[in-house]
Amino acid sequence: MHQKVLKSDFFMDIATFDGNPVLMNHSCNVHRLSTRRYVSAGGVVYYANYLKFMERARSEWLRASGFEQDALRDEAGVVFVVRRVEIDYLSPARFNDRLEVSVGLRETGRASLGVRQELMRGSTCLARAEVKLACVDAVHFKPVKMPATILQTLRPTT
Repeated sequence: MHQKVLKSDFFMDIATFDGNPVLMNHSCNVHRLSTRRYVSAGGVVYYANYLKFMERARSEWLRASGFEQDALRDEAGVVFVVRRVEIDYLSPARFNDRLEVSVGLRETGRASLGVRQELMRGSTCLARAEVKLACVDAVHFKPVKMPATILQTLRPTT
């Protein structure tokens, strides 16, 4: 299935992952690494920047799904925070690489989302991460039940 939605510079596809439908980003155009701020003097991307690229892709994924983070905070009183990240660095990104980041919903809980992300250069996977997001109260930062509209929109239908 190839149903594309354009939001900003972010393309979404409905795809399958482990046999279940998930929302995947196939062309985030996250970065053409043409500035030196992301790379070392040797031209290799600093490892912490991979997390920044993945954060941007998750934000764009939520936006493309219809959820602006500032509106979630102001209207629903919730924000998503990273609770846990497990990342494998497989190969270095380099200066002037064009990178894409995928976001795939793996699981939903009452107050959490689990996503899998991959940072790609063409067909080469440079990093793979499992990210657990917690839905928290925007004032007290305590876990709260996710608004039903978010779960209904993001949860894969089988």
